Amino acid sequence: MATISASRTILFSHSSKLFFFPFKPSPFSSSHIPFSLPLRFTRPTCTLNLSPYPSDPQHQQHHHHHHHQNPRNVIEILEQRGLLESLTSDALRNISSNNIGATPPLKVYCGFDPTAESLHLGNLLGIIVLSWFHRCGHRPVALIGGATARVGDPSGKSLERPQLDVDTLEKNTAGISSTIIRILGGAQNQNLGNGYADDDNSVVVLNNYDWWKEFSLLDFLKNVGRYARVGTMMAKESVRKRLESEQGMSFTEFTYQLLQGYDFLYLFQNEGVSVQIGGSDQWGNITAGTDLIRKILQVDGAAYGLTFPLLLKSDGTKFGKSEDGAIWLSPNLLSPYKFYQYFFSVPDDDVIRFLKILTFLDIEEIAQLEGEMIKPGYVPNTLQRRLAEEVTRFVHGEDGLSEALRATEALRPGSETKLDWKTIEGIAEDVPSCSLPYDEVLNQSLVDLSVSSGLFDSKSAARRLLKQGGVYLNNCRVNSENKRIEVEDIVDGKVLLLSAGKKNKVLVRIA
Repeated sequence: MATISASRTILFSHSSKLFFFPFKPSPFSSSHIPFSLPLRFTRPTCTLNLSPYPSDPQHQQHHHHHHHQNPRNVIEILEQRGLLESLTSDALRNISSNNIGATPPLKVYCGFDPTAESLHLGNLLGIIVLSWFHRCGHRPVALIGGATARVGDPSGKSLERPQLDVDTLEKNTAGISSTIIRILGGAQNQNLGNGYADDDNSVVVLNNYDWWKEFSLLDFLKNVGRYARVGTMMAKESVRKRLESEQGMSFTEFTYQLLQGYDFLYLFQNEGVSVQIGGSDQWGNITAGTDLIRKILQVDGAAYGLTFPLLLKSDGTKFGKSEDGAIWLSPNLLSPYKFYQYFFSVPDDDVIRFLKILTFLDIEEIAQLEGEMIKPGYVPNTLQRRLAEEVTRFVHGEDGLSEALRATEALRPGSETKLDWKTIEGIAEDVPSCSLPYDEVLNQSLVDLSVSSGLFDSKSAARRLLKQGGVYLNNCRVNSENKRIEVEDIVDGKVLLLSAGKKNKVLVRIA
């Protein structure tokens, strides 16, 4: 087994919870320390019993056998879950095995161009795959494309992207960086859970503008362009498709693959990054990088690419943008409640696949859930609820999840949830609303208010449903036809929620 570096992090998987242990160098032999597997630990002190073995072949077989039983190889995990499309070389399987101490951790990067102020669901897979590498003891690097966004990636696009001004790019870069740090950093803290510092394994976020801004065109032609073969560049799918279209392709976009290719070379040389991951439409850009590393640095088989399938619905349509816009990952653009609701309403055909792709639940547990779906007593949407909870927790943390659950509960007439201003705001954009002056609301009869707010067309319709017990004020059923609005009915002095039956609601804001 190879040398353990001073701050190597040992990772132990136990019933789908991951524990990271910073590993301090031991006073004895710093060179070869074979371990016995499995590592045992006792809580709460988390002591590791590491007993050095004499290196005889019998024990080495034992290691191998154990590893085989418990595939914590990140490539096997991705394959099992439907997150692996293609690899530039099968050798990546061997070096990504995290048989503890056998190989140093890999540094793995995924690029995100700041073309919008938030990432959306389409980008989530890159973060999830980075997180799987992280959970298997490797080091994630997120690269923000401050430079490449100025050029525009032609992959999967039929038109050239609009040019973004510098202020917009900087705002987008800041937004995307904080989202990535929030999600990957948050996932890491959920895993650690024991207050263990994990400085070595923290998420690294870089911006490619930092090295491109110094690069002159002549340097680029001399140092990069010379090694690029136009024939190879033309053969890439992203280029071929565009050349056949009416719009054609600009020289600027044509060079994009070389920029991304050089990024990989730069990170390989300066940051020790040896793996690049991306969606299946990134294959051409990723192999441009492995080619440059091979030609310019004269090293073979040291850099690898991995792609994952694009996130598609069962009908084959793309995910990123839904009917009413993208499913954004930033809570400023899409409330955790709407994010949660989106997954809650996924069709049954998609739910198992999404549990595999978008959550970190054990594959055995997902198989068990799938079995429950076909049983006679299955409550519809049980799996969707689980999916929505897991994905919302990963993206928005525990706080975001509880906000989503509160708002979901708050929208159920008759629910016990005490409505507060924040919960109502969370649902505001999903419910018709109107603004009325305070004196037109206070002491107003509920029947009149439900007509002036547009909940009912006529007072008689309002009275009829009131008699049947179908009218709710802030989720509480109203039993009296003579009910008038009192001060305490107005939530935080700002809003009230009227409901007719289960579906129709209107939010009355106090102007």
